[in-house]
Amino acid sequence: MKKDLEQQIYFEDMEIGDKVVSVGRTITEADIVSFAGLTGDYNTLHTDAEFAKGSIAGQRLAHGMLPLTYSSGLFTRTSYNQAMMAQMAALTEINWKFKKPVLIGDTIHVEQEVIEKADPRPESDMGKVTFLRTIFNQRGEIVQQGEFKQLIRKYPK
Repeated sequence: MKKDLEQQIYFEDMEIGDKVVSVGRTITEADIVSFAGLTGDYNTLHTDAEFAKGSIAGQRLAHGMLPLTYSSGLFTRTSYNQAMMAQMAALTEINWKFKKPVLIGDTIHVEQEVIEKADPRPESDMGKVTFLRTIFNQRGEIVQQGEFKQLIRKYPK
């Protein structure tokens, strides 16, 4: 990984194994209520405390997409993302797994690692990078995980 993250990171700078860890964020009741309002998803597992007592978690849980969405925000705040932001051309694919429920009071953080690079068209000004993004809770348990494939710009010719 480039040592000086004050500079821009291009496709050529990324190496398999580059890993970034985000800060944490605690999931609150307000987050769940706001997400329900934003998305229109008022599923009782998320919004009805009495109903949720009978759920697998025994309490209300975050919408599955809420931690995934927050993971983007957490990664965006990293210096690595700041250094590569101008080179991100497109998100082309997401493959995602929901492994454990995220509950009110859980603090999540993100680890993101470069796991694959491909340059199928060397004449192109972009290459494809696959990132493994893992969301952990405060107990170090993986709650969600998946791959993001992005087109990243190469150094200008």
